[in-house]
Amino acid sequence: MPSHLSADRPAAQPPGRGPVDTLISQTRRLKGDVNAVRREAQSDGSDPQDRWQRALYDLALHQLNDLDEHLAQLRDGPRPDRRTGRPEPPAAPRRGSLLSRVGSAEWNLLTDEASWSSELYEILGRDPAAPPLTLDELPSLVLDADRSKLTAMVTDCLVDAKRIDGEFQIVRPDGEVRTVHMMGEPVLDTDGSTASMWAVLRDVSELRRSQQAVSETRDSLQRHRHRAQTEHRLAVELQEAVLPPWRGTLRLPHQGPRSLDLAARYLPSSTSALVGGDWYDALELPGGETLLSVGDLTGHGVTVTSGMAMLLGALRGMAMAGTSPGQLMAWLNQLLDTTVQPALGSAVCCRYRPETRTLVWAQAGHPAPLLFRNGTGRRLNTPDGVLLGATSGATYGEAEETLEAGDLIVLHTDGLAPGREESPGTAAVHRLLDLAPRFAEAHTAQDCVRTVVEEFGESEREDDACVLIARVTS
Repeated sequence: MPSHLSADRPAAQPPGRGPVDTLISQTRRLKGDVNAVRREAQSDGSDPQDRWQRALYDLALHQLNDLDEHLAQLRDGPRPDRRTGRPEPPAAPRRGSLLSRVGSAEWNLLTDEASWSSELYEILGRDPAAPPLTLDELPSLVLDADRSKLTAMVTDCLVDAKRIDGEFQIVRPDGEVRTVHMMGEPVLDTDGSTASMWAVLRDVSELRRSQQAVSETRDSLQRHRHRAQTEHRLAVELQEAVLPPWRGTLRLPHQGPRSLDLAARYLPSSTSALVGGDWYDALELPGGETLLSVGDLTGHGVTVTSGMAMLLGALRGMAMAGTSPGQLMAWLNQLLDTTVQPALGSAVCCRYRPETRTLVWAQAGHPAPLLFRNGTGRRLNTPDGVLLGATSGATYGEAEETLEAGDLIVLHTDGLAPGREESPGTAAVHRLLDLAPRFAEAHTAQDCVRTVVEEFGESEREDDACVLIARVTS
C-alpha cells in the first residue's frame, strides 16, 4: 500500500461534494433524531433497562459523530501547500473531535527517520517540538501488559508483510491512560523489500468506554431480569401453595349436606407480570360454620406474597379458634403493625351459620360484600374498619345479614376494574351490580364466576384481583 506521507505522490482527490453533502445531512438529521429520542427517554437511572438504553443511545451518538466527521474530512480533503505541493497541516481540531483522535505516522527503515502528524503528537501527549519516536522507542509509551502485543504486530508487519490491526493502551506523560487502535502496512521498495511502515493510529478511549457501558448495563439488565423471573416464580409457587384451587368449584372436605355452593377466581394484572398480595379463602370451621374471606396486601413480588401467606395463615388459625370477624380483623391489624416490614392491607371476613342462614362479617378498608336476590343486587351496609396496619389498636365493627335460599354473596378485591372517572373499587361494584340479571340465570356459583371473568377478564387492570362467590343452596 502506498505511503500516505510520501512526498512524490499526489494527494487523492475527494469525491464530488453533492453525494457526500447529502450523506452528511442525513447523518446529522439522524443524530438529531437519536438525540431527541434519548432526551424523551431520560429517567432517574434507577431502572436497569433505562440505564442500558441510555448507554446504547450514547454509543450510537458517539459513532454518528465519528461518521459525521469522517464524511466531512472525505468531502473537504487535505488542502495543498502552494509552495511544496504537500498537504498542509490542517487547523488544530477541537479537543475531543474525531480529527483530533486520528493521527498517522511513517517509519523509514532505510534512513531510520520517522514522520508523525500533529494529531498523533496530541493523541500520545507528546511535545510537538520533540522528534518522533522510532519503532524501537514506541513501546516505551505502551502499558507493560500490551508491549509484547505491539512488538509482535510490528515484527509481523516488517518481516512477513502482514497488516497491523490491533489495539493497545498507552500512558501519556500526564499519567492518563488511553486506548489506541493501530492499522498499518509495510511500504515496499522496487525490489519488493520493506522500505518503510505506514500506520494510522486512532484514540478509541471514549468509544471503548461507551461500549463497556453498554456491556455492563446489559449484564446488569440480564441479572435484574433473572432475579425478577426467579422472584415471580417463587411468588406464583407460594400463591398456589396457600390459596385454594380456583379452577372449578371450591369443595370443603368435611362438609355434610352442602349449604353453600362456592367458586372463586384469581385474575392477574393485565398490565404487569408481577404477582400481588390478593387472596381469597373458604374454610370449613368447627360446628359446621364456613369462613369466607378476600383481601389484598399492598405491593407486588415475593415479599408481599409471603406476607399474604402469613396473614392468611393467621386468619385461618384464629378463625378455627372461634374468633369473631371483628376481633379477627383487630388481631390481624396488630400482626401487621408489629411485623419487621410494615405493610398495609385490606380484607373482608365473613362467618356463615347454615342453621340460621346468618352471615356475620367485618371489613378492614375493603369493599363490602354484594348480595344478589331475585335478579337485583345491593351492597351490604358497611361496619367501621380501617386498613390493616394503618392504625395501632384499631377496633372493627361487625354486621349481620340473614340470607335466603338462592341468595348470592359476591366478595371481591378492588382491582377488578380500572378506575377512570371513579375509583377502581367503585367502578367494579357498579359493573358487578349490573350483572344481577345474568347471575339470576346462572345455575351454579361457577357459572357466576365465569360471568365475572367474561365481564372483567379483558379489562386493563393495573393490579391483580380476586372474586369469591357463595350461593346459598339450602
